[in-house]
Amino acid sequence: MDIGGAILIIGCAALVPAFLLLVIGLVYSELMNSHIPLAVENTGKLHMVHGLFVGIAIVGRILHRLGICHQVIFIRWFVSCFLTHTNPLPPGLRVKNLIFSGVPVRIYESTTACDGLRRGLVYFHGGGWVQGSIDSVDEVCRYIALKSDTTVVSVGYRLAPEHRFPSQLDDCEAATCHFLSVATTDFGVDPGRVAVGGDSTGANLAAALCQRLAKQDNRHVVFPCAQVLVYPVLQMADFNLPSYQQNHSVPILYRARMPFYFLQYLNGDPSLCQDVLDGHHVPNELKPPYMTWLSPSNLPKECLSRGYAEPPQAHYDGELYHKLKNGLEHEVSPLLADDDIIEKAPATFILTCEYDVARDDGILFRKRLLDMGKKVTWKHMGNGFHGVINFYNQGWLSFPAAAHILEHVINFLKTL
Repeated sequence: MDIGGAILIIGCAALVPAFLLLVIGLVYSELMNSHIPLAVENTGKLHMVHGLFVGIAIVGRILHRLGICHQVIFIRWFVSCFLTHTNPLPPGLRVKNLIFSGVPVRIYESTTACDGLRRGLVYFHGGGWVQGSIDSVDEVCRYIALKSDTTVVSVGYRLAPEHRFPSQLDDCEAATCHFLSVATTDFGVDPGRVAVGGDSTGANLAAALCQRLAKQDNRHVVFPCAQVLVYPVLQMADFNLPSYQQNHSVPILYRARMPFYFLQYLNGDPSLCQDVLDGHHVPNELKPPYMTWLSPSNLPKECLSRGYAEPPQAHYDGELYHKLKNGLEHEVSPLLADDDIIEKAPATFILTCEYDVARDDGILFRKRLLDMGKKVTWKHMGNGFHGVINFYNQGWLSFPAAAHILEHVINFLKTL
């Protein structure tokens, strides 16, 4: 080996510990800025999980800045390879991977005998429209299918940043309408007892899909009988609601991170995050209805018990609005839909978590639905945090709250 090659090897060897020290230092700094309330189950485990995800994100950010790969792509790859595992298929369940109208889906069917047609659930995974997959909610869908005797269709919609809005919603619509059209003949499912649902941004897609279908009034397709929304993210107009203030640094979803996901979904420009957090994208003429629908006075008094400070009035930036105006439409922000769309909603199940920045989205959506005379079932997890359902039956990553959430979902599905 020549001297130049030896120097290169020594230099690379020296860079590795330096790189690790940099990552460790950044992770430690981030953890010091986090706050995990004592009421959350398994606080020690959440600290470890949060540290792991922060480390992955930091490495991804470094790779992104070096031009090696997009941060989101790296996180997605790491989670898929090292944090997602598939357990052996339990008895009594049949699983198929299919394609519905060009969209990959996974079907979960009980093998037990059934008198008549079964109910169905079309499920959309969460992940900020940029992460998550059919595999990431495999255990969730298995459990729901087995315990509620429901045929579950898990949808592998396209993700950002490779694909922007409305690609994700279009895929969800295509897969759902395809399933509804063949539910009886191919799967023994009553199309009149098919619900749509999801967690986080998957719940956003479920609510947006119901509103899209209601607006189309397509009588050739059966309308979903219910929407199942697990800690839904439902609006990008106000990131200063009480839950955003109270849980701004609670893992695993920080307040400052939420606009990043919306921006990846819409246009991919993260430089706009702070302006969106401050509300500069909301036109003055839209503020009156938004103030009515998003007012903290619509929340139960318990939601204000940990404090709330009214934010300063944000000045309107017209250029910013035109870049992001789709984000204030109901297909991205279902909570901001007009009354004539809200009143067409099906029966709704909403689950919220106390230590979740998106808590108030679900509670305010419930208020809007109830005001329109709609049927709503609401469950609140006083010890829950955003994203907990993805840790169901994940070995050392598991949290008991995930199983409790699924029991609430199953109990609701059994009423359909």
